[in-house]
Amino acid sequence: MDLFHAVVLAILQGLTEFLPISSSAHLILVPELLGWPDQGLAFDVAVHVGTLLAVVLFLMPEIRRIVPAWLVGWGTRRWNADGQLGWLVILATIPVGLVGLLLGDWIELNLRSALVIAASTLVFGLLLGWADRGGDRNQRQMTSLGWKHTLLVGAAQALALIPGTSRSGITMTALLALGYTRTAAARFSFLMAVPAIALPGLLKTMELTQQAASADWYAIAVGVVVSATVAFLCMKVFMRFVERVGMLPFVIYRILLSLVIVGLMV
Repeated sequence: MDLFHAVVLAILQGLTEFLPISSSAHLILVPELLGWPDQGLAFDVAVHVGTLLAVVLFLMPEIRRIVPAWLVGWGTRRWNADGQLGWLVILATIPVGLVGLLLGDWIELNLRSALVIAASTLVFGLLLGWADRGGDRNQRQMTSLGWKHTLLVGAAQALALIPGTSRSGITMTALLALGYTRTAAARFSFLMAVPAIALPGLLKTMELTQQAASADWYAIAVGVVVSATVAFLCMKVFMRFVERVGMLPFVIYRILLSLVIVGLMV
């Protein structure tokens, strides 16, 4: 794999995985528009491992509280607030896991088109703008999350299997619409990303081990390092940015991106 292609795709993955603009749309469209060869499954796994490492490092203070509290709770069958948050992250992952198992192959075969990406980019971008319209007035924090809201957000996350939707975008949209602050919406979306990235990554890794072709380990290493670095920096900047500015710039970007895609199709 060409090193320049590896760096560009890793940067794209790192930038778009946690911004509400859809990483899948960019990773599908950019190579196609530039005429680059398919990067292959091994590289896809590499950049997802990179973004997983980034979000775990970014959320390490929360993870250090949640995981021990969740494990300790099994001894008494009682969980404190951090342990309950662990259960909520698990609960939020169930819908996307079920939909992925039942419809993942069908989605992969039928919905990876430019028209679908353009439509979902536009529609879910407008929904993000609608949900964020009262973002400055939203007061709910993550401590307000219960199982009903969590299931709603988890169901929204399942829609991210449609290319162009954006996993982070649709989950933040759902949380904003339910009255959560932008910071709470972003942080819970990031927490949901840990299993949402790890589980498909594990399946892809298992699939990769069954392939006989040798991997380009240099490109893989570049993909992991670059995507992890870019994703970590992106999350830090995004948290400060969204608190001050909100989601409007991302809504505008999604509208423009959908128009560009349609323009290229005509």
